[in-house]
Amino acid sequence: MSLQGTLKSFNFTSFPDLVHLDLMNFTLSGTIPFQISILSKLRYLDLSYNQFCGEIPSEISMLTSLGLLSLGANNLSGSIPSNIAKLSHLRLLDVAFNNLRGSIPASLGDLCNLTHLYLFSNQLSGSIPSEILNLKNLIEVAMYNNSLTGSIPSTFGNLTKLTWLSLSVNNLSCPIPLELGNLKSLVHLGLAENILTGSIPLTFGNLTNLASLLLDSNQLSGVIPASVGNLTNLSYFNVFHNQLSGIIPASIGNLKKLRGLYLFNNQFSGSIPQEIENLKNLIALGFSFNNFSGNLPQQLCGGGSLMHFSANDNSFTGPIPKGLRNCTSLLRVRLDNNQLNGNISDAFGVYPHLDYMDLSNNKLYGEILPNWAQCPKLTSLRMSRNEITGWIPLELWDSSQLQRLDLSSNLLTGEIPKELGRMKALSSLNLSHNHLLGRLPLEIGNLSNLEDLDLSANDLTGPIPEQLGDCFKMIYLDLGKNRFNGSIPEQMGNLNSLQPLMDLSHNQLIGEIPSQIGQLQVLENLNLSHNILSGSIPSSLENMLSLTSIDISYNELEGPIPKSKAFKDAPKEAFTNNKALCGNAKGLPSCNSSMIEKRNTGKKHRFVIHILLPTFCAIVLLSIVTGIALIFHKKAKKIEMRQKEGIDQGDLFALCNYDGRIVHENIIEATENFDDKHCIGKGRFEAFIKQLYQQVN
Repeated sequence: MSLQGTLKSFNFTSFPDLVHLDLMNFTLSGTIPFQISILSKLRYLDLSYNQFCGEIPSEISMLTSLGLLSLGANNLSGSIPSNIAKLSHLRLLDVAFNNLRGSIPASLGDLCNLTHLYLFSNQLSGSIPSEILNLKNLIEVAMYNNSLTGSIPSTFGNLTKLTWLSLSVNNLSCPIPLELGNLKSLVHLGLAENILTGSIPLTFGNLTNLASLLLDSNQLSGVIPASVGNLTNLSYFNVFHNQLSGIIPASIGNLKKLRGLYLFNNQFSGSIPQEIENLKNLIALGFSFNNFSGNLPQQLCGGGSLMHFSANDNSFTGPIPKGLRNCTSLLRVRLDNNQLNGNISDAFGVYPHLDYMDLSNNKLYGEILPNWAQCPKLTSLRMSRNEITGWIPLELWDSSQLQRLDLSSNLLTGEIPKELGRMKALSSLNLSHNHLLGRLPLEIGNLSNLEDLDLSANDLTGPIPEQLGDCFKMIYLDLGKNRFNGSIPEQMGNLNSLQPLMDLSHNQLIGEIPSQIGQLQVLENLNLSHNILSGSIPSSLENMLSLTSIDISYNELEGPIPKSKAFKDAPKEAFTNNKALCGNAKGLPSCNSSMIEKRNTGKKHRFVIHILLPTFCAIVLLSIVTGIALIFHKKAKKIEMRQKEGIDQGDLFALCNYDGRIVHENIIEATENFDDKHCIGKGRFEAFIKQLYQQVN
């Protein structure tokens, strides 16, 4: 049968003997017509995975022969009709994945033949009716992802045929009833993401058929009972995000079928039992955010299947587990924020699937080997706050897939090579607090995806490349505490995505602050302190309305500060040790009219400096040349008189060969073609005269 659209015009009367109607996933819409009740002989009705809306028609209760009713994965609203209990032959009821509200009807307790009840992923509220727990034939109950409240009824323990019980993602509270330990047929027990308190029942050790036990994201306390070691069929054990404490029982090593062990975000302490090395089928192992100490088990990944391993934010000591070196299945590893020590130079291998590695904030030493560049899917590599030495291997700069590289706060040396420009996917680069030297390569402008750049506290020199202005996605920039020199490139104004910080402090930058900096409309913090910046602060900085913090101290700036709030509210320390700043801010004198006029007429001043002053210098030099010519003329007269008095022929020969053109060329050479540096007021006039005199004589 081929249907589409709605069932509004469907002629149900044409099928009086229909017993099986399966319209699953037909992309049907509209409401479920009440005329469907005409199909009185129907035993199987599946309307799931369509787009039906509106309420479940109460007339559906007239289909008293129904054994299966599946209305899941639609857009049905309203409540579950209480008269649905008239379907006494019903074995499966599925209304999951809808928008049903209200409470679960107590009348469902009359469906004595019901084996499968699926109410999950709705907006049902209220408590779980005790009447449902009379349904002794129930095999699977799924009520997760609703808004159910109250406690878990202890009478669930009477449903001994249950193999699947999922009550996760509700607002259920109170302790877990001990009676759940009676459900020895259970394969899945999901109680995660509720508000359950108390401890894990010791009776859970009886659930020997259990394959998945999900208790995470509650408020459970106490210890993991040793009886958990009886659950030898367990594949997934989730207790993360609770308040569990104590040590991990050694009996957990009995769970040899375990694939996922998630213990993170608790208060566990002590060392990890060596028996955990027996778990050869582990895919995911999570110890993060606890109080574990001691060494990590050395032979993790014994079965070669471990993909996710996290042990961060504990107090682990000792070396990196040896078993990780050849664990080629690894996808994500976090060992950060511990006290791990040892040489990392040969602790890691090549991982074809590795995406994320974080070793930050430990006591690791050694060098970074080129093998990290042989991990073709590695996107994040973090090794900050260790004691790693040596150069960053050249091969690593060829990692075109790498997105985040953080090697900050180590003892790294060497230069940043031009190959940096090949890391086209790089979005975050932090090499701060090392001993890197040399220039920042021009190729940094090729990093079009770069958002965060922190090279602070190194020994980098040379000018800031203007190509940095091509990194249009830059959000965070810190080049402070280096030895960058030259002026701030105007192209920095192109970085209009900069937001939290631009820090160029503690360098040797000179010249004026470019007016283009005012284009950084969303920048919040600007630090240009401890440089040799001069001139006035551009009025364009008043346009930086997002600016909340500035520091321009320890420069040679002068004139009025901008009138924006960030400058007005800045502490006096933000302006200290400058030439002559003024304005309406703490610690600054008010500006007199001459100071204001000085900034407002800055362009006129630059015209005088760049146009009129060189012209004046040229006139002065021309006058000097004329005066010197007169001196030579007088000198020639004296030589002529000396000739008559018997001066030797050598001086006469020199005079006879005197050539005014040559003297003119000497003057041009001495003044370097009348360069500005020889002008009065710019150079040293005495030195100029001395140089000129030496050229002529």
